[in-house]
Amino acid sequence: MMQFPWMTLPLVLSFGLTACVDQETTPSGAEDFMSFCAACHGAGGKGDGPAAARLDRKPADLTGLSVRNGGVFPGTKVMAKIWGYTGVAPGRQAGGSPMPEFGPLLQGDLVPYDGGDGIATPTPVRLVEIAEYLRVLQR
Repeated sequence: MMQFPWMTLPLVLSFGLTACVDQETTPSGAEDFMSFCAACHGAGGKGDGPAAARLDRKPADLTGLSVRNGGVFPGTKVMAKIWGYTGVAPGRQAGGSPMPEFGPLLQGDLVPYDGGDGIATPTPVRLVEIAEYLRVLQR
């Protein structure tokens, strides 16, 4: 009868744990929206989240961004609002905006994002994913 070499058990367990860690995935834009935006903007993006009533200003209805922009999704304006393309440092609130800081969303890979103005700007991938999710919510 062959005996299990107990000295190899930690090595086997570490490979198993490494496999679990390596398979960690980045949340999707929809998941990040639910985690960071839905409390105010609502699960459907209509500005009717559970925290909306406690704010001084009603959150924007994000489903009508394209309608309010002549039928074109305003990707650059969206990114300016959520990240601050217009000169506001990442994580800062522009003009007293109630928008929260997106700390974890600013970490990680940068990808070129053209919000429709022809300028591909290096942008955190998770913010791009939220912006692209908002594109899907348009009515």
